[in-house]
Amino acid sequence: MRRIGGYAALLAMFAAPAFANDTMAELKTGGLAYVRTGDISMDEEKLFISAAQVRVDYVFENTSDKDVESLVAFPMPDIKGDVDSMVDAGNVDADNFLGFTVTQDGKAIVPTLQQSVTVAGVDMTDELKARGVPLLPLSKTAMDAVAKLPVDVLEDWTARGLIVDDEYDNDGQGMKHHPTPMWTLHTTYWWRTKFPAKARIGVQHSYKPSVGGTVAITFAGDQDYQKQQLQAYRSKYCVDDAFLKTATKLSATADKGGRTYTESWISYVLTTGANWSGPIKHFELTVDKGSPENYISFCGTDVKKTGPTSFQMTVQDFYPEHDLDILILAAPPGN
Repeated sequence: MRRIGGYAALLAMFAAPAFANDTMAELKTGGLAYVRTGDISMDEEKLFISAAQVRVDYVFENTSDKDVESLVAFPMPDIKGDVDSMVDAGNVDADNFLGFTVTQDGKAIVPTLQQSVTVAGVDMTDELKARGVPLLPLSKTAMDAVAKLPVDVLEDWTARGLIVDDEYDNDGQGMKHHPTPMWTLHTTYWWRTKFPAKARIGVQHSYKPSVGGTVAITFAGDQDYQKQQLQAYRSKYCVDDAFLKTATKLSATADKGGRTYTESWISYVLTTGANWSGPIKHFELTVDKGSPENYISFCGTDVKKTGPTSFQMTVQDFYPEHDLDILILAAPPGN
């Protein structure tokens, strides 16, 4: 494994979820389920990830002597309600909140949107729909709809964990109670497609990633919570001592009134790529950290710097056993 100097940080092999590869699927009672296939291989995957966009280009091959008709599914990241959410969930008032688009061999596809809502693993979708409450928990329309619910419903939903009572002053008129959605939204796009016998097809899709984050650096310091965070980050993002040293200096500068760096987190589910026949024959990952002043850490092998902000790894016969998590220390804007 090689080190990358300057603004880049260290990079090393893979770790945990939120965006995903295309995967074979079939409709079963209770919703969409993913299935393995022995006929369709993924010959190529070129994956580009930044805080602004995820782009994926695939080449699939039907190795059998017959056409294969199936569903292809794309699970979007789960969106969870939170009183202090730092997640950028895109256009939170639209069903297609991350602007997902897909084409096959250059032709646009209109996928079917499938969504459900759960709390502690219990499906609450029908409950929200019956009350006319939008399913995306971070949207203003959902917040407004919940605020208009009768008192007895608010009490029931609070008891069931659908909402919590958050108290704050948002208009200078004093502290007020704000019922806040806490459910989790699960979203999957799927479409039917045909894989011609002994032929290859190209599938491309893109979307704006859901980016989590903080208002400061949380893992560089002597507090117990910072030590615990660092331990988790070493595993999840392959944070090494050099990256920690940089983060510690940035935190010290912020404490003295200097520039305040923030954390951004991007996750991508790679393991669904294992549902195709055999390994991914050619896998290419490009990660862009945004500004040259940003710092980045994630796990990968033989990563090469390909530009002022971009890093790339290429693997032949790649079998995705783990998912990908990316940590960016983002410089404050306008500096």
